Amino acid sequence: MELTISNLSKTYANGTQAMININLNIPAGMFGLLGPNGAGKSTLMRTIATLQEADHGSIVMDGLDVLKEKDEVRKVLGYLPQDFGVYPKESAINMLNHFAVLKGITNSSTRKEIVSGLLQFVNLYEDRNKKLGSFSGGMKQRFGIAQALLGNPKLIIVDEPTAGLDPAERNRFLNLLSEIGEKSIVILSTHIVDDVTDLCPNMAIIFKGEVLLSGKPMDAIRTFENKIWEKSIEKDTLESYQNQYHVISFKSVAGKSNIHVLSNTAPDEGFTMIAPTLEDVYFAEITKKTSKLN
Repeated sequence: MELTISNLSKTYANGTQAMININLNIPAGMFGLLGPNGAGKSTLMRTIATLQEADHGSIVMDGLDVLKEKDEVRKVLGYLPQDFGVYPKESAINMLNHFAVLKGITNSSTRKEIVSGLLQFVNLYEDRNKKLGSFSGGMKQRFGIAQALLGNPKLIIVDEPTAGLDPAERNRFLNLLSEIGEKSIVILSTHIVDDVTDLCPNMAIIFKGEVLLSGKPMDAIRTFENKIWEKSIEKDTLESYQNQYHVISFKSVAGKSNIHVLSNTAPDEGFTMIAPTLEDVYFAEITKKTSKLN
């Protein structure tokens, strides 16, 4: 099972190029789509989910033309959008039962079994009679996954699912996704690098509508071995270092700036070579593209 995206492009009426000739092969399992807000991730997700038209290009999954055979795609699709709204006065079990009917699960006994099983799977069975308006952010996201799993979908899309979750809820949610990814294609769209590092054997980095890199996270990380250097500097010297070196990221630590520099050799005697991470790969690709645009 594989999703093949070829030369997919979309330009909005205001001139924004949200997708520029995107080409991706997405195999079964967890696939991370990594990029900052506004990179084009949500446009791509909505297009795959048959909610938006592309200007040109194709998407094929096991011989199914995603852009033309929308009704057939929706039968095998589970989708958790970035902003998943719920009816606050409805209970979890009633709402999920309603979604199951919409999904075509009309037999009442079968539907009851499926709904109960999904609520147990996402660890909400004990809260099944509570109103959705009383759920925490993490509980709402887990409920969102339950509705996305109705009908045993082959393709599941989750768009920025861990944004705003506390660490405990984030871990619960990621554990759920990891289990789901063993049986289906699961596309995880996020700007949180750790989500991809922890979960996804395959990934792509997207920025300003373009795919900058695709492949296996560990392969990408290995290409940066012996090339990432770290140094703690005074904040007022940051601009000077940025002018001298390829500074890919910086953050404030104890009143100073901790910088990461991409270089084949030691930038100067104060730098220490460190093991690269996917975050270094991500920032290196983004800064490289930004410098070309400028």
